[in-house]
Amino acid sequence: MQRLVKFEVLGQEYPLYTDAPEEDVKEILELVKKQLETYSQSASTLPSNKLAILASLNMAGKYIKLKRDFENYKSKINSSLEDITVKIDSVVK
Repeated sequence: MQRLVKFEVLGQEYPLYTDAPEEDVKEILELVKKQLETYSQSASTLPSNKLAILASLNMAGKYIKLKRDFENYKSKINSSLEDITVKIDSVVK
């Protein structure tokens, strides 16, 4: 069931409807706040909407890398499983 969560980022309050668990919401909001604070400290002259875009691009880049790393991991695991299966089949026969 969705609920309304209000949070503040860079001095502005935002409403968000979500059905994510409370712990996940807290973790997500902390990640976003940290990203925005990092950019606001290093580029304090940028407006908040540009800071938000930079933070979003940074998080998207990290997501893509993590997704690629996970795909590589799955591929290695599948390859290892195939090797183990071949070895087990050769011993069983």
